[in-house]
Amino acid sequence: MTEDHGASTRTSLSERADHFRPTGDEDQLLPQLVAHLREHRTKLRQEWAGRIQDSGLLHAMTPQEMADETTSVYDNYVGVLETGSVEALQRYARDLSERIIPRGVETHEVVGIVLLLRDVLARSLFEKYQRDFGLLNRVLDAYEPAANRIANTVAVSFVEERERIIRQQQDSIRELSTPVLPVRERLLILPIIGILDGERARQLTEQLLTGIRTHRAKVVVIDITGVPDIDESVADHLVRTVDASRLMGASVIITGLSPLIAQTLVTIGVDLSKMDTIGDLQGGLEVAERLLGYTVTRDVGMGGP
Repeated sequence: MTEDHGASTRTSLSERADHFRPTGDEDQLLPQLVAHLREHRTKLRQEWAGRIQDSGLLHAMTPQEMADETTSVYDNYVGVLETGSVEALQRYARDLSERIIPRGVETHEVVGIVLLLRDVLARSLFEKYQRDFGLLNRVLDAYEPAANRIANTVAVSFVEERERIIRQQQDSIRELSTPVLPVRERLLILPIIGILDGERARQLTEQLLTGIRTHRAKVVVIDITGVPDIDESVADHLVRTVDASRLMGASVIITGLSPLIAQTLVTIGVDLSKMDTIGDLQGGLEVAERLLGYTVTRDVGMGGP
């Protein structure tokens, strides 16, 4: 194999594909490599696990968990070398990521252990073929592109799964932070806490309109006591939310406007005539109940007038 061919093979590693295809005599050499790695599986896996421990990687995992996962990773790794297909490895990497990300394992640790395995196996091949320098070069030319492809696949799969879990967690947090609560028949309350940005404002509208339809609500109280500030785009979105709620037959009462938010709304020219505002949540609920025809009474203490 020429040096130029080896360089072009390595350049192609940056491309994402489901298979890598050995060329030249690599398709004869890879089966020999696979047989060697399977024959020495126990020794090489133990050496790899020792290097992981020495490097301080995967410290969040128990020794038994590390033993199980390193065995599975090793077998998947050799399987990819044999078949040239990374699909099974991608599935395994996603499953592995789903298990270990909640344990606090970081991306650099996963990449690190795969690179350590690549080096352990390369060292083993060097020891086996070192007496024939020409054959050793051909063996490494066959091994390195496949090994780099595997490392890239695991890293990409881990990052994608990590991003998916983060998005899922963010969605769950948003749902918890903007609950639509039925207080009584036809009355909903939407307490908002924290920063209200554009994305969250859109989600708020979707949740509110769904709640209005589900509970056949006639009055909605949106309490923004816990919102520190809003900008012009979010204020406009809030007005549109009020309009959309009215189109669905529900009146909206906004409570808990801070002096800062009130000044912001006036400064940016929000049409306040479209908003029914009440100072606090308790007052807003009382107005809402009157709109629904409920009689609002206050209990008096024992011995009162």
